[in-house]
Amino acid sequence: MKRDLVITIDGPAGAGKSTISKALAAKLSYCCLDTGAFYRAYAYKAKQADVHPDDDESLAELGRNLQMQCHNTGGQWRLFLDGREVTDGMIRTEEIGLLASTISARPCVRNILLEIQRAVGAQGGIVAEGRDMGTVVFPAADFKFYLDATAAERIKRRYKETGDEEVAADYAKISQGIMSRDKQDMEREIAPLVPAADAHIIDSTNMTVKEVVEKMILLMSSRAD
Repeated sequence: MKRDLVITIDGPAGAGKSTISKALAAKLSYCCLDTGAFYRAYAYKAKQADVHPDDDESLAELGRNLQMQCHNTGGQWRLFLDGREVTDGMIRTEEIGLLASTISARPCVRNILLEIQRAVGAQGGIVAEGRDMGTVVFPAADFKFYLDATAAERIKRRYKETGDEEVAADYAKISQGIMSRDKQDMEREIAPLVPAADAHIIDSTNMTVKEVVEKMILLMSSRAD
């Protein structure tokens, strides 16, 4: 298999995209690109600057002065905002996730981040995960996957993995967050969450990480043959 492939994995919140993307990237010796982190970082910056998610003018101004860089460290993309690494931690709360979903529907935000994402993926050899990787960001990707799971399973997974202790203590709050995120992502006018026409759809509800990765490898190998 070529080393310069672009592989996309889209899907709703809690479907396991991040975990699967990292595992698949490691299996292929590729870099894992968490493009959702770009929107989370933008949302975090907007919150810090007290910019309303519907204020396009202020969001655009914020974007023009946004200092965002990616570095490849040991096969993993690390995201830096204004010189500070934000890959994990403060951008991973449910609040920032919901805000990221809201601002991701704003054209001014999408246009700014689209250029950054495509520049990072231009060299290939990546597994890019998000919500519109195969439909908008990398429409010519070599392989596209859409990872799904039942709402109940996704809520359970997010409850177990969240790093926000306050939210982790409230299952109902996480459930509401997941359902709100689904509604926003799927009903937004710009780049709604839908499987790409040529994507392989995988329901991971009753599958382990290893099983999902093996299925992806098999599908890619089959097409390569």
